Amino acid sequence: MKQNFYEKVYEIVSKIPKGRVTTYGAIAEFAGSRGSARMVGWALNKSKSRPINLPAHRVVNRNGLLTGKHHFGGEFIMSELLANEGVEINGNKVMNFADYFWMPSDTIY
Repeated sequence: MKQNFYEKVYEIVSKIPKGRVTTYGAIAEFAGSRGSARMVGWALNKSKSRPINLPAHRVVNRNGLLTGKHHFGGEFIMSELLANEGVEINGNKVMNFADYFWMPSDTIY
């Protein structure tokens, strides 16, 4: 059975290691749909209805900004979740972004 785009996104997001972040664009590209970063965001927003929680807090924009923070039920929940995993956050942005960035193609085959 062919996997739809949302299911590909969920599979990739489920593999983001604790203490790391990736971007909507990196996920879209690895899912075979380069340029579909917004669709990744839509998929993650829809993931709330799924029985398995995804670590969607580990997905940020290409500059390390916590652009999805308003979907977590509170202004600081996303940053708190990341900080609890050891990711340095300041002003709704991942500090030293390159140090925390996870590229799906580096570990998923």
